Amino acid sequence: MKPSSKSASRAAKAKAASEPSRRFGSRPSATRNLLQSLRNNFLTGLIVVAPIGITIFLTWTIIDYVDQQVLPQVLPLLPEEYHPDNFLPFYLPGLGLLVFILFLTFVGGLAKNFFGRELIRIGESWVDRMPVVRSVYNALKQITETIFADSAASFDKACLIEYPRRGVWAIAFVATDTKGEVRERAAGEGEMVSVFLPTTPNPTSGFLLFVPKEDVIILDMTLEEAAKLVISGGLITPPHRTVEEGALVANGAGDSGASETPALTEAIGERDAAAPMRAASPRSFSKRF
Repeated sequence: MKPSSKSASRAAKAKAASEPSRRFGSRPSATRNLLQSLRNNFLTGLIVVAPIGITIFLTWTIIDYVDQQVLPQVLPLLPEEYHPDNFLPFYLPGLGLLVFILFLTFVGGLAKNFFGRELIRIGESWVDRMPVVRSVYNALKQITETIFADSAASFDKACLIEYPRRGVWAIAFVATDTKGEVRERAAGEGEMVSVFLPTTPNPTSGFLLFVPKEDVIILDMTLEEAAKLVISGGLITPPHRTVEEGALVANGAGDSGASETPALTEAIGERDAAAPMRAASPRSFSKRF
């Protein structure tokens, strides 16, 4: 009986010794879960706040910069009694930006009449006589007109081309049909299009390529979605929908409580029904352009 009682006492001591470790063994796991939850909450808050904060910071910086550049030039031209400091006991941000917008509006209206056009013509004739200034002015004028002018000279669609070799695809923007000497010299290639191949993550630089029309695959995504895909380095992938579906979604966005219009449902059904046909001939000319 004595040996059995000793062994029983040893088992009881071992059980009692293991109880604390069993009782406190879950604490490291609970601590890790708490830290992981705090980390996830921090990253979520950063994702939510960062775009808003950066937008506010950039907007405020631009407004402050324009105010500092415009107001010192404008205030000396005004009589002392018309200075904003005499009316407002505090600094009003954006006043210089407002003056700059009014100035641009006045210049635009002046450039539309005969007197303004004559002034522009005389000024450009003086600039054309300056060798270095002439090149810089003409380049900046062409870029500005291309960006801000609402004309057919802007990019038309996003597309896929095989670059820099066969089997490797890149996103590009269709500019226009190739014309002039380039079209005549490359007459053996058939119809060609001029495409702009942007670089990542700066899409303002890139390459101008003249590609046979049959080697261009037109994408359903919009130009904005393609630009986001290029700038993000492929991290932001736009949803796959046709141009018709995108237009229907935009038109039906204002419908109250309607998540999907009947026309959109019909368009999606037609696309799904035509999917096997497109898969059978993926390189057909009708799909490509």
